[in-house]
Amino acid sequence: MSRRIHPAVVGAQPFQLTARATFEGPIFETEEGKHRLEAALSRYPTKQAALLPMLGFVQSVKGWIEPADMVEVAEALDLTPAYVHSIATFYTMYNKHPVGRHFVQVCTNISCHLNRAEEVLRGFLAETGTREGEISEDGEFTVIEAECLGACGFATVVQVNDRYLEDVTPERVPEIVASLRGARGGAGAY
Repeated sequence: MSRRIHPAVVGAQPFQLTARATFEGPIFETEEGKHRLEAALSRYPTKQAALLPMLGFVQSVKGWIEPADMVEVAEALDLTPAYVHSIATFYTMYNKHPVGRHFVQVCTNISCHLNRAEEVLRGFLAETGTREGEISEDGEFTVIEAECLGACGFATVVQVNDRYLEDVTPERVPEIVASLRGARGGAGAY
């Protein structure tokens, strides 16, 4: 079975989510944090332009972005915390609450709906043993219904962390979950 990669994902840098459970302290005081901030500031013309990549970095380290993180990003980029908060809450790609190591979003818009998205969603909830929007007991999964993932030609589409799965059927769900359970580093072989 081949898996096509959605064009929006090609060239994207995958986030490694393994360190988030044990991470403590200011992110931009770590060596990796300093390096990422310096790299972003040298790449973008203004500090404000580096905001989205820095929010993405924080989320990649912790799995979500809490208000204290928004303040830290604001200080690092000489922005107001209110501005950073407005951006972080505008974009749905940023998690404002803790999520499982594998954040599963099942698109249920019209194209996906017509291709059994509701069954796919129920399959993920059953296979992971969790309820929608909650973290599974083992901390591995959060499953939610998503409005539109922008890949209607490949329905049913499921996003796991930063990767798209296309043409997902209810029959594939157990295989996908098993692959994710066996994965270390957040990816999975799906």
